[in-house]
Amino acid sequence: MNLDLDAGKVLYALGIAFAVGALLYFVRDVVFGLSITVTAALLFVLFVAFFLAGLVLERDVLDVVAFSLAAISYAVFLWYVISRYEFGETGIFLVLTVSAALFIGLGYGVREYRLTVPLKTAGLVVVALFAVSLVLVGADVAGGGITYEADLEERVTVAAPDDVTDDESPVRVDTHLGTVTATNEFVFTRPLDMPSVRGCVVGTDEIADERVHVRYDPGSYQQPEAVGGNDAYSADLTAQFALDAGTDDLALAVERGEDCDVTRSEPTLVVVVGEGHERVRYTAV
Repeated sequence: MNLDLDAGKVLYALGIAFAVGALLYFVRDVVFGLSITVTAALLFVLFVAFFLAGLVLERDVLDVVAFSLAAISYAVFLWYVISRYEFGETGIFLVLTVSAALFIGLGYGVREYRLTVPLKTAGLVVVALFAVSLVLVGADVAGGGITYEADLEERVTVAAPDDVTDDESPVRVDTHLGTVTATNEFVFTRPLDMPSVRGCVVGTDEIADERVHVRYDPGSYQQPEAVGGNDAYSADLTAQFALDAGTDDLALAVERGEDCDVTRSEPTLVVVVGEGHERVRYTAV
C-alpha cells in the first residue's frame, strides 16, 4: 500500500485536533474559573485573531490552518453561548442564520476579492485584542464570583401521619429546611454551581434512619445554567425523614456541621452544606 502522505499536513491536522480538544476543555469552566461573559469574549477574540492570521499568512497551507482554527473557534463560541444563554428557538435560528451568512460572505470575499490585511495592521489589531482580553480577565478575577448563602431554620418539627400503621413503617416525611441563595456579585454572567447538601440526625433514636435526604426544590435539572450580572437565584431546601408510625411532633434543632461524626444531648439535624465548595456562607433563620 502506497500512502502518499505529506508529513507537514499530518502535523497540521494533529495541531488542529489538539486545538479542538483545548477549546472544548476550556469551555468546561474548570480551568481558569472565568465567567461565562469573559469566556465567550475570549473565544470570539480567538476567532478574530485566527481569521486575521489566515488573511496575512501566505506560506504553504498555513492560511488554511488559520482559517480552520478560526472556524472551529467560532463554532465553539457559538455552541457555548447558545448552551449558556437562553436564546429560545427563534433566537437560536436567527443566530445560526446570521453565522451562516457571515461565513459565506467571508468566504466569498477571500476567494473573489482576495481580502488582505497589511501585516502591521493585523499585528496592531491582535495586540489590541490581547490588551482587551487582559482587561476583561483582570476585571473578572477582581470582580469576585458567586457567593452561596445557606439560610437554615433554627428548628424543625416532624411527625408521622396519623393514618400510618406499623406495617407501613418507616414512612417518608418531608419538611422545609431553609433556602440556598446564589448571589452574583459582579456584572459578568457566571455559571451556577449549587453546593452539595446532606443531613443526618443525632441525639435521638426516634428516627428510623439517621441519614436524612436533603434536596433542592426545584431540582438541579430545573435550575438555570447561570446567574446574570448583579443577580441572584434561590432554591428551597427540603429534608426527608424516615419516621416510624406513631412518631408525634419530634422537634429537632438544626445545626450546620462539617460532617455527621458528632454527638448531641438533644435531637439535632446536622446539615452539611458545600463539602469542598468555596464561597459558601451560613446564617440561621
